[in-house]
Amino acid sequence: MLSVMTTCLTLQPHNTRSVSWIKGALKEFETFPDSVRSICLGALTIAAEGGKADIAKPMRDLGSGVFEIALAFRGDAFRVVYMVQLGNDIWVLHAFQKKSTRGVKTPKSEIDLVRDRLKRLKEMLR
Repeated sequence: MLSVMTTCLTLQPHNTRSVSWIKGALKEFETFPDSVRSICLGALTIAAEGGKADIAKPMRDLGSGVFEIALAFRGDAFRVVYMVQLGNDIWVLHAFQKKSTRGVKTPKSEIDLVRDRLKRLKEMLR
């Protein structure tokens, strides 16, 4: 069963969507350094208000509306994957620290995990 948690980022209640988290994504996100979390939350707030942060890029292989926040911080790479076109909320599907220091491509294992979580979330929200 997919475990979810809902968190609301409300700056402008009439224009801002809720941000909901897959529990595993939130658990991993909480291990990120404070500065990284702050920057990523800012990018998610922009998404919740209908925009797209400069550090968010579409993940076309996963379908329309899936984005990856990519942040380099002190020699490490952090990623947060979210979906904007699923119900009324912005859904955070995955958060991880990229292990490889070579290349910018998201590892296949991480993409497979996102794909699986997205499929299960869609089934749950039916």
